[in-house]
Amino acid sequence: MAGQWRNAQGPLFVFHDGPPYANGELHIGHALNKILKDIINRYHVSLGHRVHYIPGWDCHGLPIENKILQKLGKRPQELEPDVIRREAEAFAKQEVKVQQDQFRQFGVMADWTPESTYRTLDHDYEIRQLRIFQKMVEKGTSLLQPCSQRANSLPGLIYRHYRPVYYSPSSSSALAEAELTYNVKHVSYSVYVAFELEPDSPQMSAPLRTLIAGRKSVRLLVWTTTPWTLTANMGIAVHPEMMYKAVAASSDPTAPMDIFAVEREEALAKYPEVMSSKIPIAEFQGSDLAGSTYRPIFSSLHGPSSSSPLPIIPSRHVTSDSGTGLVHCAPAHGAEDYTVFRNLGLLSSSSSLGDLLCHVDIQGQFTEGVQDVVGEKAAHALVGKEVLGEGGKAIVGLLENAGALRKIEKIKHRYPYDWRTDKPVIVIATSQWFANIDQIKEDAIAALQDVSFTPAQSRNRLESFVRSRSEWCISRQRVWGVPIPSLHHIPSGRAVLDANSLNHILSILLEKRTAYWWTGPVEEFVPPALRDGMDAKQLAETWRKGTDTMDVWFDSGTSWSMLDDLYQHDGVQSVDGRTYGANVCLEGSDQHRGWFQSQLLTAIASAEIGKPKRAAPYGTLITHGMVLDEKSRKMSKSLGNVISPMTIINGGTNKKKDPAYGSEVLRMWVATVKFTEDIQIGPQVLANCAEALRKIRNSARFILGVLEDQPLTHKVNREQYGLAERYVMHELHKLDTTALHSYASYDFARVANALLYFANVTLSSLYLDITKDCLYANARESVERQAVVSVLERVLVTMTSVITPILPYLAEEIRTTWHGVQDNSVSAKIWVPVSAEWEDTQAESDMSELIRVRNKVRVALERARRASQLKSSLEANVILSLPKGAMQDAHGLVSLLRREEHFLKTLFIVSDVKLADGSIPTSHLGSWHYAESMPLPDREGSVEITVVPAAQSKCPRCWTFNRKEEDTLCYRCSDVLSA
Repeated sequence: MAGQWRNAQGPLFVFHDGPPYANGELHIGHALNKILKDIINRYHVSLGHRVHYIPGWDCHGLPIENKILQKLGKRPQELEPDVIRREAEAFAKQEVKVQQDQFRQFGVMADWTPESTYRTLDHDYEIRQLRIFQKMVEKGTSLLQPCSQRANSLPGLIYRHYRPVYYSPSSSSALAEAELTYNVKHVSYSVYVAFELEPDSPQMSAPLRTLIAGRKSVRLLVWTTTPWTLTANMGIAVHPEMMYKAVAASSDPTAPMDIFAVEREEALAKYPEVMSSKIPIAEFQGSDLAGSTYRPIFSSLHGPSSSSPLPIIPSRHVTSDSGTGLVHCAPAHGAEDYTVFRNLGLLSSSSSLGDLLCHVDIQGQFTEGVQDVVGEKAAHALVGKEVLGEGGKAIVGLLENAGALRKIEKIKHRYPYDWRTDKPVIVIATSQWFANIDQIKEDAIAALQDVSFTPAQSRNRLESFVRSRSEWCISRQRVWGVPIPSLHHIPSGRAVLDANSLNHILSILLEKRTAYWWTGPVEEFVPPALRDGMDAKQLAETWRKGTDTMDVWFDSGTSWSMLDDLYQHDGVQSVDGRTYGANVCLEGSDQHRGWFQSQLLTAIASAEIGKPKRAAPYGTLITHGMVLDEKSRKMSKSLGNVISPMTIINGGTNKKKDPAYGSEVLRMWVATVKFTEDIQIGPQVLANCAEALRKIRNSARFILGVLEDQPLTHKVNREQYGLAERYVMHELHKLDTTALHSYASYDFARVANALLYFANVTLSSLYLDITKDCLYANARESVERQAVVSVLERVLVTMTSVITPILPYLAEEIRTTWHGVQDNSVSAKIWVPVSAEWEDTQAESDMSELIRVRNKVRVALERARRASQLKSSLEANVILSLPKGAMQDAHGLVSLLRREEHFLKTLFIVSDVKLADGSIPTSHLGSWHYAESMPLPDREGSVEITVVPAAQSKCPRCWTFNRKEEDTLCYRCSDVLSA
C-alpha cells in the first residue's frame, strides 16, 4: 500500500476505516465488512488513484475490562486502576495482532505496520481525542453542583447533570442511547395501583372539592410496568384537556370513589379487580384534577418522611393509548418525568439531591434510603435486593400490604438491554457528563445534505437518529478508557472542567501519557488559578480527580481527526477552508446509531468558533446488512449455525463437512451478495460460490494454456475478425463497461454476475467450445487462429482487471503464470478500459439470431444422441432447408445464414453445414435423420433443421468427419502438416 501511495499519480481517495473492537477472533460480519472495503480500495488502486487507507482498532471499554477482571478474579474496587489499565492495554494489543493476521488472510490490502495503522489506545490518538473534547468544552460548559439543579436554563455544549440516565448494572456504567438494544420478550410485573387523593388539598379545584365532599376515600388509578420505581414517586400526571371519570361502588354518597380517564373505561372494564366501582358519578377535565395532592402510596406503612402529600401535575405527554390516563411520575427514573418536573419548576436551582428521590444504587439494588418512604420495617424486604429481581417482587408484596394493589400480572414487552452484556438496564439518577446535541443538531443534519448514501434510504435512518437525540451521555464509570479530566472541589462538590484546567492538564498528559491521570498526584493537575496559595497537602485535601472515562463511541467517533493531518500535509482543502474528510466510510446498519453518528457529532461540535461550519467527516456513507444463516436466522451458538470466516478459509476439523475453501471463495461470497440488505451464508451458499470460482478459474486456465503454448505472433486487424470474434469483443466491452460502472456505484453483485455470465456463457458455453477445433487443428500462423488468440489475449487482460478487486489471488496467479513473477502487485496495474470501437451491436444481433438456430440444432443432435446414433456432434452434418426462393433475400435471417455459411459448422460443432433452397428429399438424408423447425422471424415460412450422418470419414488428427476414405487426413490437416 505504501508503494502504491508513492507511485500513484491519480487523485487522492480516502477510505476511512471504522475500527472493529479488539476482542476475540473475527466473525463472518467482520469478513463481509473488511472485504467490501478492500474491493473498493483495490478498484481505486486499479484506476491509479492514491488510496489512503489506515486500518484501525477500537481498544477501550467494558468487554476488555471485564476480561481482565475475570482473568484476575477480582472486582474493580479491589484493584488499582493502573493495574487494570496495564493488563487491558496488553490484552488489546495482543488481540489486535490476532485480528490483523486474520484480516491479512482475508486478502485485505493495507500497510499493516504500526505506523500505518491506528488504535484508539495510541498516545497520539488519545491526545487528539482530548483536544477535540477541549474544543467542545471551550464552546461553553455548564458545571452543575452535584447538590443543585438548574431549571429553565440552557446548558453549555458540555455539561454535568444529576439526572436520570440509562444505567447498566451488568456493566456498572451509564449508557448512551446508541448502546441499547431492545428485547421484545422481556418480562415485567404489570401492576394497577390506587393512590388516595388528599381531601384537604389547598389547591384543589372547586368542582373537584364539591364532587368528593363526604366520600370515605377517593382513589386515583395508575398503571405501571416498573413497580420498583413507586418508592421514588413524586407526582401523578394528568392531561389537562383529557376527560376523566369518577365512579363509586354504590349509590351511597359516602361510598369510596375511583378516578380514571374516560377513554380507558372500556379497557379497564375487562379487569373487575381494577374497576371494583361501577356506578358513574361525574366526568370532568384533567385540569380540574391538576393542583390537587395525594398521599404517598406507602404512607400507610409509616415511612417517617412519607406523609407529605404529593402533587397532581398537568402534562401533555399523558395519552389514552394505554394504562388509566393517570401517569406515575418518578423523575429519578424517567427522562420524560424529569423534563416535566424541570419545566414546571419543581426541581429548582436551590434544591438538593433529595429533590430527586432515588433509592437504587449502581448495582441495581435498593439502598437503605428507601426506608424513608416505606418505613424501617418494610425496608428490610428491599435493601440490597435487585429491583429487576427479588426487590421487584418485594415491592409487589408491600403494595399489597399497603392496600394499594388492584391487579398484578406478568407481561412481555419491549425493554432496553445493554447491547454488550445482553442484560436489562435501568434508568436511575446519577451524576454524568453530557454533550448538548440540541445545540449542534441542525448543523449536523445540514452537513448530511452533502453526503451520498448507499442505499439511499439509509439517509433517513441516520437523520432520524440525530433528530431524536437531545443529549449524549459521554461519561462511563470504568477505568479502561480515555479520562474525562475533570477536577472536583471536595468541600463544595463543584466540578471544574474548563479551558484553563484542560490546558494545564493536557500539557501534563501530553508529556506523561493519559495513564498518568490515574497515577499522578492530584496537586500536579490543579492549575495555578485554582491553587489559592495552598501547598501540596492542602491541594490533595481540597481537590480530587474525576474517575469517569469517555464513552467509547466518543473514542472511535474522533478518528476523523487523523484525516485533518493528511489534508494539511497534502495541501488539499475545500474552497471555504474545511477539510473534505473521508471519501467513503462503510459499516453495518447498526452504525447509524453508533460510529456514523458519533463521527458526525464530534466533527460538528468541535468546529472552531468564528470559522465556517464544518462539513460532515465523510462524503459517502455505505451501509451493509447483517449476516444470517441460509434460513435467514441470526447466527448464535445455541442454534449451532455460527460460521467462522477462518473455518471457511482453512476448513474445520471435519474437512468433509467444512472444507478448506480458501479466502477467494469467502471473497466471492461477499461479491455476489446484495450487501445493502441482510445477507445469507451457509454450506450450500459457499458450495455455490466455490463452483462459480471454479468456472472463472477454468476459463482463465484454458486461455492461459493457449497463450503459453502458442502465443500471439502478429497483430490481427479488426477487419480480419470473424463474427464470433467481433461478438466476443463486443461482450467483453459490455463486461468492462458494466464492471467499471458497477464498481463505481458499489454494485459488486452486478460485477460478479456479469463476470460469471461472460465466463460461463460467452466463453465456456460458446466461444471456447467452438474455437477448440481452430486452436488445436489450424495452422499456427493462420489468420483464423491468430484472430482467436488475439481475442483470448484481450479477454484475459480485461478479465484480470475485472476480477482483481474481488479475487486478487486469482488475478495474481494469472499474471504470474502468464508473465512470471513481477516486482509489484497485480493490483497496481492500471485498468485500461476496452475501447469503445469494439462495441458492435450488429455482431450482437447477428450472433443472437444464429444462437437461436444453434439451440435448435442442439435439440436435434441430442435426440440423435439419445437414440445412440452418434456419440459426438462431429459425427453429424446439418442441412438447413429454407423456403423456396428465400435464398435471394437481401436481409433477415436467411441472408445472415448465407453470409455466415462457412462459420455455421464451427458454431454448431458439426462436420459440415449445407443450406438448401426448398425441402430435401428423404432419400438424400442418409441412414437416419432428426429434424427441428424454426419459424423465420422476418418472413413467412420456417427453417427446417435436419441432422444427418456425416458424409465422410473421421480425420485422426482433428476428429472432424471431413476425410475422404482414400486419404490419411482431411484436406485441412494435410495442408497444415505439409506446411
